Amino acid sequence: LEQTAEKYEDRVAVSDVNQELTWKGLVKKAQVIGAELSKKVQPGNPIPVLLEKSSETLEVMLGIVYAGCFYVPVNPMNPSERLRKIMEKLEPEVIISDEKGKEQLAAVGVGLEEKVIGPETLLPTTGTDLSEEQRSKLEQIQGQWKETDALYGIFTSGSTGTPKAIVVSHGAVSRFVRHFTEIFEITSEDVIGNQAPFDFDVSVKDIYSSIMTGAQLVLIPKEYFSTPPRLLDYLCDKKVTNLTWAVSALTLVSALKGLNYRVPESVKRVMFSGEAMPPKQLRIWQEKLPEAKFVNLYGPTEITCNCTYFPIERQYEDSEKIPAGKAFPGRRVILVDEEGKQVTEPGVQGEICSAGESLANGYYKEPEQTAEKFVLYPVDGTEQRMYRTGDLGSYDEEGNIVFAGRKDFQIKHMGYRIEPGEIEAAIGALPEIHACVCIYLETTDEILLFYQGKIKQEALSAAVSGKLPAYMRPNKFIRIRQMPYNSNGKVDRKLLKTNYLEENQL
Repeated sequence: LEQTAEKYEDRVAVSDVNQELTWKGLVKKAQVIGAELSKKVQPGNPIPVLLEKSSETLEVMLGIVYAGCFYVPVNPMNPSERLRKIMEKLEPEVIISDEKGKEQLAAVGVGLEEKVIGPETLLPTTGTDLSEEQRSKLEQIQGQWKETDALYGIFTSGSTGTPKAIVVSHGAVSRFVRHFTEIFEITSEDVIGNQAPFDFDVSVKDIYSSIMTGAQLVLIPKEYFSTPPRLLDYLCDKKVTNLTWAVSALTLVSALKGLNYRVPESVKRVMFSGEAMPPKQLRIWQEKLPEAKFVNLYGPTEITCNCTYFPIERQYEDSEKIPAGKAFPGRRVILVDEEGKQVTEPGVQGEICSAGESLANGYYKEPEQTAEKFVLYPVDGTEQRMYRTGDLGSYDEEGNIVFAGRKDFQIKHMGYRIEPGEIEAAIGALPEIHACVCIYLETTDEILLFYQGKIKQEALSAAVSGKLPAYMRPNKFIRIRQMPYNSNGKVDRKLLKTNYLEENQL
């Protein structure tokens, strides 16, 4: 950060709809925030940041790092019960939030609002120059840093219903982002259009690619994605060159015909992750941006952003799957079967596992879950720490990993083991379907298909009968106006299922 600020001090580091910050300005503000926080919190502790995404929020996050602590972005959209569980897990000494967040925390009812510090109280009104005492304190903290120290924590949904925080170190991020920026040739001339909220690790690629290279970071407001013309005007006005977005964000724009309104011609790189990209939506982007590079990225938060990538060199047919690709440098990605043996043959399914650089430190205060997911496994003749993703995949003939779905999404129906992703891919290929998701109801042994599109249920049922065997055909087709998405940009399957059960009193 400091090297980049020295090199590009007066260039814009980050901008949002309200302000722009230069590299020099960003560092100075972060340092002052860090010095103030160091009076209140000991190094190594988590500091939750309950704020909407903004340039100011980024200042705070980097200030927390200067204080030797690790930041934990917490989405203000979280319901009270989840906020309570998050804070119970972290047991923070202070919480950075605004008045709105303070009210939210007060509603939780356990005195959390008393720990709130407003971002404005961490910055003096008389400039941002450090005193000698502050500078000395920051140097002392910095002198004790290790690359294994935590940089950030990101909460994910726990299988037990309790959210768990994945803790990622400085070293894991710096190694990954160095590979990422070199492979995709991100430079100080790039303008990175940030779509992801800060509590979703796609934003890590945006933030730290910018810090690593001096590229400008443009924060796009969440509400712009509900009105594609406004979004596309913003991308064009800011001359954005790089989109590292969730699949859902890209398909929202293409499905709503946003690219017919205006094409962001400055974009030269489109990278996506989170879910399987429907080929017909990708083709719309490819046709509108014929000179741009398109890349499929794969990997869970636990391995620091991504462990595989696949540069897309052609257009894919609706029935084809876009591969997740091969491992990033410094990684080893393998498939393991249910007996724990390594899978090497093309077409044979196994659990996707990642070893090598940039694995997360583990789950905060969850030693048992950490030990269960981060295991020791013999890789290339030596026992290495490896993360089991819970995702299924197989190799294609070129040695690329092809994602097949989640182990815990597998359906056992009519005696067959079924991947919902296979049903979704087959039905999603129909020209009338914009998006679709399969849900299995254990109580009634039914496969439900929720879909967006103009086709009626009867016509869709008839069309599916020619595409899927009887045991894979959904029992019910439910048309909806809009897919619900969670904060990670993935379809909220749990919400679809809960709503259906409630509406049908099941």
